[in-house]
Amino acid sequence: MTETATLSSKFQISIPKAIRTAQHWEAGLIFAFIPKGQGVLLVPVPERDALKGIAAGARASDYRDRSDRY
Repeated sequence: MTETATLSSKFQISIPKAIRTAQHWEAGLIFAFIPKGQGVLLVPVPERDALKGIAAGARASDYRDRSDRY
Protein backbone atom coordinates (compact mmCIF):
# COMPACT_ATOMS: atom_id res chain seq x y z
CA MET A 1 0.00 0.00 0.00
CA THR A 2 1.52 3.30 -1.07
CA GLU A 3 0.01 6.48 0.27
CA THR A 4 1.36 10.03 0.18
CA ALA A 5 0.90 13.16 2.28
CA THR A 6 2.06 16.77 1.95
CA LEU A 7 3.95 18.70 4.63
CA SER A 8 1.95 21.84 5.45
CA SER A 9 3.34 25.33 6.03
CA LYS A 10 2.94 24.59 9.78
CA PHE A 11 5.10 21.44 9.35
CA GLN A 12 2.15 19.08 9.87
CA ILE A 13 1.31 15.90 7.98
CA SER A 14 -2.04 14.12 7.99
CA ILE A 15 -1.71 10.35 8.02
CA PRO A 16 -3.85 8.94 5.20
CA LYS A 17 -7.06 7.22 6.31
CA ALA A 18 -6.10 3.90 4.70
CA ILE A 19 -2.95 3.77 6.87
CA ARG A 20 -4.77 4.84 10.07
CA THR A 21 -7.45 2.21 9.50
CA ALA A 22 -5.02 -0.60 8.66
CA GLN A 23 -2.91 0.18 11.76
CA HIS A 24 -5.91 0.85 14.04
CA TRP A 25 -4.49 4.26 14.96
CA GLU A 26 -6.80 6.74 16.67
CA ALA A 27 -6.58 10.41 17.64
CA GLY A 28 -4.38 11.08 20.66
CA LEU A 29 -1.89 8.30 19.93
CA ILE A 30 1.70 9.33 20.67
CA PHE A 31 4.44 8.55 18.12
CA ALA A 32 8.22 8.34 18.17
CA PHE A 33 10.21 9.52 15.13
CA ILE A 34 13.30 7.41 14.47
CA PRO A 35 15.76 8.67 11.81
CA LYS A 36 16.64 5.93 9.29
CA GLY A 37 19.04 6.96 6.52
CA GLN A 38 17.19 9.41 4.26
CA GLY A 39 13.81 8.68 5.90
CA VAL A 40 12.08 8.52 9.26
CA LEU A 41 10.40 5.54 10.93
CA LEU A 42 7.12 6.51 12.61
CA VAL A 43 6.35 4.20 15.56
CA PRO A 44 3.48 4.42 18.05
CA VAL A 45 4.70 4.59 21.64
CA PRO A 46 3.08 1.78 23.66
CA GLU A 47 1.22 2.60 26.85
CA ARG A 48 3.00 1.60 30.03
CA ASP A 49 0.41 -1.08 30.90
CA ALA A 50 1.04 -2.80 27.54
CA LEU A 51 4.68 -3.36 28.58
CA LYS A 52 3.90 -5.22 31.82
CA GLY A 53 5.53 -8.65 31.85
CA ILE A 54 7.39 -8.14 28.57
CA ALA A 55 10.70 -9.14 30.19
CA ALA A 56 9.37 -11.87 32.46
CA GLY A 57 12.06 -14.49 32.98
CA ALA A 58 14.84 -12.29 31.62
CA ARG A 59 18.19 -12.69 33.36
CA ALA A 60 20.42 -9.72 34.14
CA SER A 61 23.53 -11.83 33.47
CA ASP A 62 24.60 -14.10 30.62
CA TYR A 63 23.02 -11.96 27.91
CA ARG A 64 24.30 -11.45 24.38
CA ASP A 65 26.04 -8.13 23.89
CA ARG A 66 27.32 -6.28 20.85
CA SER A 67 30.86 -7.43 21.62
CA ASP A 68 30.03 -11.05 20.75
CA ARG A 69 28.59 -10.29 17.32
CA TYR A 70 30.54 -11.05 14.17
